[in-house]
Amino acid sequence: MSPNRLLRLARRLAEGAHGTRPGRPDSVELQRAVSTIYYALFHSLARCVADTLVAKTRAARSQSAWVQAYRAVNHGNVKKQCMKQSPIKLFPSEIQDFARLFVDMQYNREEADYHPMASFSRAQVIQWVQRAEYAISQFDQVANKDRQAFAVYVTLPFRSSQPPKVRV
Repeated sequence: MSPNRLLRLARRLAEGAHGTRPGRPDSVELQRAVSTIYYALFHSLARCVADTLVAKTRAARSQSAWVQAYRAVNHGNVKKQCMKQSPIKLFPSEIQDFARLFVDMQYNREEADYHPMASFSRAQVIQWVQRAEYAISQFDQVANKDRQAFAVYVTLPFRSSQPPKVRV
């Protein structure tokens, strides 16, 4: 799933390119655009996880391992990890910005998909498309070691490095 293609679709929806009134999107188009923006961020992260934990090129990876890593990304766990202020501050600002937008857009996506009275303005949705485009492009340029650390942070459960204390 291509994050850039999803963002292009979100932009077209927000601009009303698919509706009966060109240039004037209806609420359904705007809601679908919001959901699509979130999924662009989600798939960008899932690709990062698979690329950094398995391998980026097809020739260098087991395809089934790559798919397993891609599918290991859990919406709720990513949100929980991204909302922890102390650990997230250890990452470069580009990752922090991506994480904040991910959480914000997950909330907006839930509103768009599940709240029957959700309403979004065209300008607001287009701004979110622009923010997501920028956040993904900046996230993609972060050093691989930082992207890899973030992939591990949001995907794998944390276990203390201290051995458990034995009661006598």
